[in-house]
Amino acid sequence: MSKKFLPVIGLEVHVQLKTKTKMFCPCSVEYGVEPNKNICPVCTGQPGVLPTINKKALELAIKTALALNCKINTTSIFARKNYYYPDLPKNYQISQYEYPLATDGFLEITTNSLSKKVFIKRIHLEEDAGKLLHAIGKEELGYSLIDYNRAGTPLIEIVSQPCLFSSEEAIEYLTTLRDTLRYLEVSDCDMEKGTFRVDANVSVAIVEENFICDDYRKIPLGTKTELKNMNSFKAIKEALSYEIERQKEILSKGEKVVQQTRLWDEETSTTQPMRTKEEEHDYRYFPEPDLLPLLIPQKWIEEIKQEVPELPNEKRKRFQQEYGLSEYDSKVLTLEKDMAEFFDNTIKIYKQKYTPVDIKPVAKNVSNLITTELLGRLNQENKTFNENKIKPNDLADLVKLYIDGVLSSKLLKEVFSCMYETGETPQKIVQEKNL
Repeated sequence: MSKKFLPVIGLEVHVQLKTKTKMFCPCSVEYGVEPNKNICPVCTGQPGVLPTINKKALELAIKTALALNCKINTTSIFARKNYYYPDLPKNYQISQYEYPLATDGFLEITTNSLSKKVFIKRIHLEEDAGKLLHAIGKEELGYSLIDYNRAGTPLIEIVSQPCLFSSEEAIEYLTTLRDTLRYLEVSDCDMEKGTFRVDANVSVAIVEENFICDDYRKIPLGTKTELKNMNSFKAIKEALSYEIERQKEILSKGEKVVQQTRLWDEETSTTQPMRTKEEEHDYRYFPEPDLLPLLIPQKWIEEIKQEVPELPNEKRKRFQQEYGLSEYDSKVLTLEKDMAEFFDNTIKIYKQKYTPVDIKPVAKNVSNLITTELLGRLNQENKTFNENKIKPNDLADLVKLYIDGVLSSKLLKEVFSCMYETGETPQKIVQEKNL
């Protein structure tokens, strides 16, 4: 029987939590300040100091775990991850290992109109390392500078199971995860600022041509490589695609893939070996002696659960079911929480003011104006959605004028353009222009 290659991808996502202070000390996490300004004896590992847990960071981590359908472990333990590197002032990182905050979750994604659950292995809390600077602007220094402002910043690491089979699926998962985290307001997920960082584990197995597996626990795995230095979704997709093809080529020759860490090189569009991949035992994990086990009351978990908003996937499904929107339109409308709420509010106002027999044509017109006319202008002018001057009430009135036949399609766009530029009501614009 003929064989085929089966690429398998698992992703580790580090997310900086939206707190004002660090994970184990009161230092500010303000971005872009003078190097080594926001440091103290705790986050730089001086003798005789003790860490204290940031309650807000823990709350945001629990909120994330609930949104990702995870089991919250009411007892979790911090651990020391030991390794030596200049950006780690203590020579260990406070993380979690055997007893993480949360396990066994999933996030649903849709690719090519097919839904799939991406299973989450674990979510754990940890502190970030500092930052090494090898250049200022485009000028190479020839030596390295260290900024410890980031050291101790609160992170969660979200580890997926190896159950993604292509770079396209990986990007869809990361996009959905990023959108979910932004809706939760636990992080701004800005890759340029390093608040959303992705490492990927990639392997290619050789399986029978008719191999089908609906249980990720039974997926055969090849020798994995870990990919780092991917600073955009574009880079992640290109790096994954390249690494899959690289491993296929090695296996086609009857050779073995070496387990190692590889860096994505944007200049050559290739992955380059960095070092032999570490095993978990290399880090010599052991329980953090300066922190007691973390006991999380079930009552607190229930309180946080009440704060979880309607998430992007849920909104998309509702927009399709209630308003008859296409998968594409509902996906565009939910890219930003503010835009989805703007659409929702416009529809609610229309229903209250005009009690339509069928809301679906109304919703389609509102959707078209937002996703084409409004987004088009905002993108053209490089503005955020909140810089839009149009109010939901006025957009509802504009669509009513169009549905009643007062405005043609051409005049609809003309009035909309005036509303965008001036913030005036459609009635006033129609009257002034004698339309």
